[in-house]
Amino acid sequence: MRASIEQHIAKSMNCKKEVLKNQVPVIELVASAIIDTFKSGNALYLCGNGGSASDAQHIAAELSGRYKLDRNPLPAESLNNNTSAITAIANDYGFEFIYERLLQSQGKKNDCLICISTSGNSPNVVKAAQYAKENGIVAIGFTGAKDSELSKICDITLKVPSTDTPIIQESHIMIGHVICQIVEENMFQS
Repeated sequence: MRASIEQHIAKSMNCKKEVLKNQVPVIELVASAIIDTFKSGNALYLCGNGGSASDAQHIAAELSGRYKLDRNPLPAESLNNNTSAITAIANDYGFEFIYERLLQSQGKKNDCLICISTSGNSPNVVKAAQYAKENGIVAIGFTGAKDSELSKICDITLKVPSTDTPIIQESHIMIGHVICQIVEENMFQS
């Protein structure tokens, strides 16, 4: 048991060291895009499936509620929150259209969309990114190491240097926290 625990923690730490070594400029680009979105009065949307859906909700909550500072809420929403809409769209159109349809109903030019997918190939997330690109919404991908559909479509793609889904997800939420901190510092601290 101890070896398994130590192995997972070491693997996660090594991945995060690689993120620190190679992805800081990309994290800065993502944070700047989100800050520009909020400063222009636009909104941030997020989407993903499974654990990535949870990450989308988590990041949206940190921004629309608070991360560390007691401050005004920011317009950030996870597209996977409304189960009635998701199941209706999936039933009537197909699961691959759920986020595209929700983004169509809410998204506006110059908004921002974070697409979270460890593979970068989830059809419903890819369709949302395509819609974003075609409609002037900044598309940001959070993926794993491999080239993917999201990395081809998105304006910015943050690739976590791993192919292990849990390790990728652990890094995605860490990066989400870093971005929330940068956004708060830039939006609410002088």
